[in-house]
Amino acid sequence: MKPRSSGLVGERLRRNDLIRKVRGEVRYTDDLKLPRMLHARLLRCPHPHAKILRIDPARALASPEVAAVITGKDLPRRFGIIPWTPDEYPLALETARFVGDAVAAVAALSERAADLALRQIEVDYELLPSVKDLDEAESKTEAGLGASGRDNVSKRVDLAFGDVEAALAASDLVVEGSYTFEGTAHAPIEPHCALAQYDGDGLLTLWSTTQVPHYLHRELSRVLAVSPARIRVIQPPIGGAFGGKSEPFALEFAAAKLAMVTGRPVKLLYTREEEFYAHRGRHPMAMRYRVGARSDGSLTAVDAETRIDGGAYSSFGLVTTYYSGQLLTLPSFAPNYRFSSTRYFTNKPPCGPKRGHGSVQPRFAFECMLDRVAEKLSLDPIELRRKNAVDASSTVNGFRVTSNGYLECLARVEEASGWKERRGKLGRGRGLGVASSAYISGTNYPIYPNEMPQSAVQLKVDRSGVVTVFNGASEIGQGTDTLMATLVADELGLDLGAVRVVSADSDLCPVDLGAYSSRGTFMNGNACLAAARQIRDKLVAAVAAKLEVAPRDVFVSRGYLCAVGDERRAISVTDAIALAEARFGTLGATGWYKSPEGLGGDYRGGTIGASPAYSFTAHVAEVVVDEQTGVVRVEKVWCAHDCGRALCPTLVDGQIEGSVYMGVAEALLEEHVIDGRGLHRGPNLLDYRIPTSLDVPDIVSILVESHDPEGPLGAKEAGEGPLHSSIPAVANAIYDAVGVRLDRLPFSPGRVLAALREQGGR
Repeated sequence: MKPRSSGLVGERLRRNDLIRKVRGEVRYTDDLKLPRMLHARLLRCPHPHAKILRIDPARALASPEVAAVITGKDLPRRFGIIPWTPDEYPLALETARFVGDAVAAVAALSERAADLALRQIEVDYELLPSVKDLDEAESKTEAGLGASGRDNVSKRVDLAFGDVEAALAASDLVVEGSYTFEGTAHAPIEPHCALAQYDGDGLLTLWSTTQVPHYLHRELSRVLAVSPARIRVIQPPIGGAFGGKSEPFALEFAAAKLAMVTGRPVKLLYTREEEFYAHRGRHPMAMRYRVGARSDGSLTAVDAETRIDGGAYSSFGLVTTYYSGQLLTLPSFAPNYRFSSTRYFTNKPPCGPKRGHGSVQPRFAFECMLDRVAEKLSLDPIELRRKNAVDASSTVNGFRVTSNGYLECLARVEEASGWKERRGKLGRGRGLGVASSAYISGTNYPIYPNEMPQSAVQLKVDRSGVVTVFNGASEIGQGTDTLMATLVADELGLDLGAVRVVSADSDLCPVDLGAYSSRGTFMNGNACLAAARQIRDKLVAAVAAKLEVAPRDVFVSRGYLCAVGDERRAISVTDAIALAEARFGTLGATGWYKSPEGLGGDYRGGTIGASPAYSFTAHVAEVVVDEQTGVVRVEKVWCAHDCGRALCPTLVDGQIEGSVYMGVAEALLEEHVIDGRGLHRGPNLLDYRIPTSLDVPDIVSILVESHDPEGPLGAKEAGEGPLHSSIPAVANAIYDAVGVRLDRLPFSPGRVLAALREQGGR
């Protein structure tokens, strides 16, 4: 008989770090101070593309407050998060490729002294041809930003599944559309920060705001030519990341090298302006779609062409190019599909992964196309999506689907929003829009190929009744630590207060690949359960021997292990731990997770986007459009999300609300715009507009539990999936309100007014 749960999973419990955060007790990276600590700053190039002819730090080094200056010559090895595209130097060695590219670093006694020293470093540049947008990237080949030096191509992917042209030719309807998604920034409250210490024993310790400590550890070793056994990476609590801290950055290498050069701790903190230039935010994309359908609403084919502005360096660009097409084939789709995606280099801040990496932009375009198809065929947009819901166990591009709550998501938002009664009947200026999406629960493909576990956990059980979880996963605000504590406490019958979680310390914790691709709940959760169940089995065996019953006749409850049928015969968890330690020795366990084989298609790139499970989401948004000012106000959003099983419902609600908030912000406000000179239009939180608490709509989160057979206790992701369909739901609601379709983000008052004027002219 399987021991029963102690009842913590599925309960609406408070986050275990909430009180400490509210009281200001959490110490972030910039809160850390070490004796004799120096402060560092980066000197950044003022030109979009330039050859570095000379760097002379003599005047800066003449100051008694300056300890060291380093340049690209001190860090001559390239790095990159994707092992096939390492095209960055920590400090530009010969050529700077965007305004803000770091070319030198200085360490001084204070931040002010470091700032003053930057002005004393002399740099001579030779200006080179630059590329400012996608059109120039295609035509201005003399810039030579691509790997061959003869074009500006970063990555090109062309894949086809089925005969798209024949299917389109046989369709009763073919709808075409073009869409533009401006780049957006992560805008976390906490900027990037790194603190490095190089001690007398030759151990380099780096505290960093990274969300991928393992990959940072790996790249530090390679770039600095230091044995990985002599490097320790610690990730303190993170004040927001959203993907923006998911690769190594110049500041980490520079702080580490300066610490090694000076023999003193070195801290390097980005300013808010540097955050916008260091960037790695969502890629701008220009997308063209053709969608075919029969008269009954059955989709026949999808043909997509996407151009991607990658900025100056590769970052995650290889994956982004695949994701822009591969992740579109759920939840409503056609049996024939072709996509061509090309990522170009430009002389702008490099783009990378932002929440919903690579697939938010095409989701906006495709879901708007579905509404246009529904309109042409006089069909309800929800019914069109129902009719074309993918109910097979694999997608057109070969991805395995193990659980699917999509139709329930549609039904729940349809009912909650009063869709049938209210859509199209709210009067001019107010409307409802629907959209749907799906997303991965961890990628099955590690960033660098290896056969080792993707996630791992170690448990240490103390005879006092305290269990410590040494967790390789990165807590970045999403609640991974709370989830791990909940799973362990639930399995062992403990209170949450008896479980400690130590995360993301390369000396203490097993390797986990980081917080990206919504992998935490699924992969880390499975690893944690595997370890906790080993401990539980030992507790059950020890208690069964004490009570003289079979192990199958012992169940775990809250605080006790009891005999089945005679619950008065019970032993407390603490006593059970003592019994088990006496019988088995010191109690500890490891758990790990590696995704199963054969998740992707059998073709080049078929594993990119393949996942052990997929979540499903449906949104309905209600908007009000002021036709005099062009201002769009999102009044309410209903979001139903299939998370498999809600292990910690409070956390799932928080992820849904945060996703909707971010999606609405990108729909209405956000633009990471770089002008022709390579300068950001407003690198601060006044000019770069994100919503305040007064701008957030009423959000109704609806949890749909499909119970995935391979997820931990049936769970799937909730961190990124609920964002995708927020944006097209708003776009489709604007059409319902005032009859204009907006194909360029964000939906600013000027763009809305221009569309309304065009409508009036027609």
